[in-house]
Amino acid sequence: MTEGKIIEWLKQPGEKVGRGESVLVVESDKADMDVESFQDGYLAAVLMPAGSTAPVGETIGLIVESEAEIAAVQAKAPAAPAADPTPAQAVSKAKKEPAPAALASPPIAPQPVASVTAVSNGRIVASPRAKKLAAQMGVDLNKLRGSGPHGRIQADDVQQAAGQPISVPRVAEGSAPAAVGHAGSLGVANAISAPAGQSFGASGETAAFNNLQQAVNRNMEASLAFPCFRVGYTIITDKLDAFYKQVKPKGVTMTALLAKAVALTLARHPQVNAAYSSEGMAYPEQVNVAVAVAMDDGGLITPVLQNADRTDLYEMSRQWSDLVKRSRSKQLQPEEYSTGSFTLSNLGMFGVDRFDAILPPGTGAILAVAASRPSVVAAKDGSIAVKPQMQVNLTADHRVIYGAHAAAFLKDLAELIETRPETLAL
Repeated sequence: MTEGKIIEWLKQPGEKVGRGESVLVVESDKADMDVESFQDGYLAAVLMPAGSTAPVGETIGLIVESEAEIAAVQAKAPAAPAADPTPAQAVSKAKKEPAPAALASPPIAPQPVASVTAVSNGRIVASPRAKKLAAQMGVDLNKLRGSGPHGRIQADDVQQAAGQPISVPRVAEGSAPAAVGHAGSLGVANAISAPAGQSFGASGETAAFNNLQQAVNRNMEASLAFPCFRVGYTIITDKLDAFYKQVKPKGVTMTALLAKAVALTLARHPQVNAAYSSEGMAYPEQVNVAVAVAMDDGGLITPVLQNADRTDLYEMSRQWSDLVKRSRSKQLQPEEYSTGSFTLSNLGMFGVDRFDAILPPGTGAILAVAASRPSVVAAKDGSIAVKPQMQVNLTADHRVIYGAHAAAFLKDLAELIETRPETLAL
């Protein structure tokens, strides 16, 4: 991350600030994070208002040690610029000197979720989207319990209070099973034209990219420098369908099934789990499967199922549900979206019958999973039957993975899904 956007100042000029107390909320490429003060003091001046952006290390606010210094610092502080939709990542400490010395704080990790409503200077702390939704839906923020950092009220809290369903972002990438052409194959997803809750610009206008979209754009542009190749495979899913029906009542998702199948196959094909580095081929210690998730406000994020080959299927499903929920509210820790060794992208729920995925930087391969559809299949003995088939396409970095590696990986993945999917639960 090189810059961040100031979402909200939790403290106002003149207010006392305690060591370790959250002063503002910033939006990074992937998550909203609280920024804490490193020392006790008073917030003397805000140099960058909410809505502004700044590079990491930029001075965005001044903290003094005593209340008596506030007026002098405010008199010398430059006027805050108009809010501007870009990033910031640091709060500064002003010392007892003629000109206040500012020390920028480094990025910090998101804080644990609180179970009480956050109140700052007598006002409820809520995200801008939550405030907007509350006004539209007639919800009293004073009566809500926030689920965000330090009790900050999120949009989900307002939707829940208004009795509206909270829509998990479409996992394209995600937790929904692949769309199918008949009721018996991988579960049926509701037909929709776009991820629930996603907003679009008005006709004729140009909508600025948000931080997440900008990060995705940079990654996609970087991927053009990789010498990639693509290999496809058709997998019969009738046995996977039957097994999914058995475990679905126990909370198992199709994403967990696919991720588990991929992880077990990767464990047998470490070359496909490797990545290019300037020193050579980097073989990770773990099989970490990242799954692309389409966010409601645009862009993608890739929550990571760590040690997927060694994690129990039912535990993995619980982990995935938690990851998707926290990705929606931008509460993921950096290691929860940046440590994938292999990526899975599933557009099957949209009825897509085949597609190629773009390889994310830092990994060796990504698997695109399309919808399972009934197809006429010829058996080895010449008989003909109708069975559900799913097309998967592997995009791989040719500097690390060769065609034979990709073909062997897909062959073993198909054999696992077609003949013994029940072993995924062992």
